[in-house]
Amino acid sequence: MIEITIIDREDNKHNVEVPTDMGLNLMEVCKASELPVKGTCGGMALCSTCHVYVESDTELPEIQDAEEDMLDQAFFVEDNSRLGCQIKMTDSLDGLVVKLAPEAE
Repeated sequence: MIEITIIDREDNKHNVEVPTDMGLNLMEVCKASELPVKGTCGGMALCSTCHVYVESDTELPEIQDAEEDMLDQAFFVEDNSRLGCQIKMTDSLDGLVVKLAPEAE
């Protein structure tokens, strides 16, 4: 198990314990924690409804082309933007802090 912090759109912090042996991604963790993440495409990097900002210095896997292409079309993108569906929960992510990006209007 690892512990991550997810900051919602009202700046409330949610400390979440996450198993690393189930192949979950961050989008699935947010949905299971009842946070307002839609994950409309089901984790295929085809939408940006799981867009987050990485607030910690946690080293993440390199961004892949599909994720980068989707973020190029997303709203409110920052240098620390990632798609939650593309961040697999592993032991190396213990202490990860992310903030949910604003929803597109």
